Amino acid sequence: MSLANKTLFITGASRGIGLAIALRAARDGANVVIAAKSDVPNPKLPGTIHSAAEAVTAAGGHGLALKCDIREEEQVHAAVAATIDAFGGIDILVNNASAIWLRGTLDTPMKRFDLMQQVNARGSFLCAQACLPHLLKAPNPHILTLCPPPSLDPKWWAPHTGYTLAKMGMSFVTLGLAGEFGPQGVAVNALWPRTLIATDALNLIPGVSAGNGRKPEIMGDAAHAVLTRDAAGFYGRFLIDDEVLGEAGVTDFSGYAVDLAQPLFPDLFLD
Repeated sequence: MSLANKTLFITGASRGIGLAIALRAARDGANVVIAAKSDVPNPKLPGTIHSAAEAVTAAGGHGLALKCDIREEEQVHAAVAATIDAFGGIDILVNNASAIWLRGTLDTPMKRFDLMQQVNARGSFLCAQACLPHLLKAPNPHILTLCPPPSLDPKWWAPHTGYTLAKMGMSFVTLGLAGEFGPQGVAVNALWPRTLIATDALNLIPGVSAGNGRKPEIMGDAAHAVLTRDAAGFYGRFLIDDEVLGEAGVTDFSGYAVDLAQPLFPDLFLD
């Protein structure tokens, strides 16, 4: 299957994994909404909604840049309405936007704690709530959320309870939405990388470099493999990028490595 003429609403897609997913869809000729806050250049974080939308169009798709803070209900509904005005419907929601803070309890300001809860779990729920009336009308609807398999193992909670709560919150939102809307024909699933991914978020993890991760393109290709599947009966899965690609016939992952001379580090929440 192809994503040609499908409309994807992707949060946080101005850079990194979200942009990689957008560009892979664009190569099929998809309509891609870049819904994010980054509307002006930031010297510390390259990429804006405008540069991302331009890249989507250059890759063969139809990019639409929409400034949207997914913490704000009115902004999310306005972005969804603008998407419908531009493309007539929504086929796919990708919940990619996420806030991260890898510190212990005593080093986590409540402002940062609140930000993570509002963006990660609440934002994913809000975007799904806003998109679902349109997804339920789509011929092959998908919701794909970038979150890990749920875990209650204290080893993932003790080092950064606030972040783990926010990220696992996305996982539990996925479980609930899958149970509610999967039987109605919406493929609600999660995707998580086996290894670290070379994005700006790596700057927050001490002792690692981009060379210890894979390129974001592996997530773009894995998401494409998921989103082109038949939605019927396909829900509640917590998928891992290289497993998805392995099932699709990929056997050589060396091309995704940033630096073959350096060891790949596993991502958080995976044993």
